[in-house]
Amino acid sequence: MSQPNIVMFFIDDLGARDLGCFGSTFYETPNLDRLAREGLLFNNAYATCPVCSPTRASMMSGKYPARVGITQFIGGHCEASLKDVPYLHYLPLEEKSIASSLSEGGYQTWHVGKWHLGDERFWPQHHGFDVNIGGGHQGHPNNGFFSPWKLDNLENGPEGEYLTDRLTNEAIDLIKERKDKPFYLNFSHYAVHTPIQAPSELVVKYKEKAKRLGLDQIQAIIPGKPNPRCPDYKWRIQRRIIQSDPTYAAMIENLDTNIGKLLKALDDEGLSENTMVCFTSDNGGLSTSEGSPTCNNPLAEGKGWNYEGGTRVCQIIRWPGVIDASRISDEIVQTCDFYPTFLEAAGLPLMPKQHVDGLSLMPVLKDEDKLNREAIFWHYPHYSNQGGWPAASLRSGKWKFIENFEDQSLELYDLEEDVSEMSNVCDDHPELVKSLHQKLQNWQKEVEALVPEENPEWPAKMTRPLVPNNAHV
Repeated sequence: MSQPNIVMFFIDDLGARDLGCFGSTFYETPNLDRLAREGLLFNNAYATCPVCSPTRASMMSGKYPARVGITQFIGGHCEASLKDVPYLHYLPLEEKSIASSLSEGGYQTWHVGKWHLGDERFWPQHHGFDVNIGGGHQGHPNNGFFSPWKLDNLENGPEGEYLTDRLTNEAIDLIKERKDKPFYLNFSHYAVHTPIQAPSELVVKYKEKAKRLGLDQIQAIIPGKPNPRCPDYKWRIQRRIIQSDPTYAAMIENLDTNIGKLLKALDDEGLSENTMVCFTSDNGGLSTSEGSPTCNNPLAEGKGWNYEGGTRVCQIIRWPGVIDASRISDEIVQTCDFYPTFLEAAGLPLMPKQHVDGLSLMPVLKDEDKLNREAIFWHYPHYSNQGGWPAASLRSGKWKFIENFEDQSLELYDLEEDVSEMSNVCDDHPELVKSLHQKLQNWQKEVEALVPEENPEWPAKMTRPLVPNNAHV
């Protein structure tokens, strides 16, 4: 088989339960459900950070965000009882991106959509991409999803043109106008990030659906505990407990429709049989703030949190002739695994000194072997915009271990018995806690992870006790 084309759908803020094939009963995603039936669905896929830029750096570099030095979404800053940790506001040019490696291996390389990995000096064209459409310093379309968007590297369309539609048309044009060699399309939709906006006719459809199902009569958002980053103690977490937001549902359906359009373009061009199509998200769904448009239940919390709802994501890979249809994998996989997977799929030499933290998924794709990885790690030493606090964590087998930096408290969950992370079983497994804590600390030392320090400027009047971090209230 010749080198396959590679299409990477990298979606912004899509939750782990936001597709029909991953359990949603309100959102409609027929094209992605079909993609899952035609390929491999991953039940235990994770973003390497609960916010966007670090995960995107991990995708490009094959490394954990802490090793790269990008641990917060670029531009983010917040302090409370702990000082903020410094981080890089760009993806260093010294990192040899997957685009650069594939380009050297004979690929056309195209980036379409969100980048958010630095200013103009660090845009996609400086990281190995031949084409950059819509990728710049912005993390989301500040001017909204309807033209004029005012985005870097994308001309405004006709008044009211929808951004997801436009980016798809641009990507399809690249496919139709391709050269006679394989291509790598890094298709990074701005959807479904805020602002939550969608074509009006679809919004009406889901308003009617919510009413028909009685969802409009259910209190969907429950006020929670105060956000630890707010000195005035007034801002409270707004936790969505059901999927029922009509505009978000419309946004999801439009995204799915556009993915269907690109898949059809591959069919029409006779490319589907030799194209690896991958789909994932940069973090969990937004469920506790900024309108809380989705719900990740039964996973705890969402974007900006170290719990499962913040890091577990949808992941699908289709590759005819290599991946048997309708397969499901329980392997624990993560964002940085795509780098070596793409190299091996392309028949190119692996670069273990670059993608040091990623493992090739090819044995899993071919159903030949397991990954046998010992653990995967997260290091998010920041306060998030969504109510999360500085923490680090790991998953090893069925166990999830969390170290909270504010009060040095520890959490341990058996994800096979308690996927919602409601029962902290540290006291029941002291030796395991000791072992996992040591493993996490050894990893933090290896990647030179920065740990936040106490903030002497935190208001002395803030004498309220911290709500236990595992309370989820």
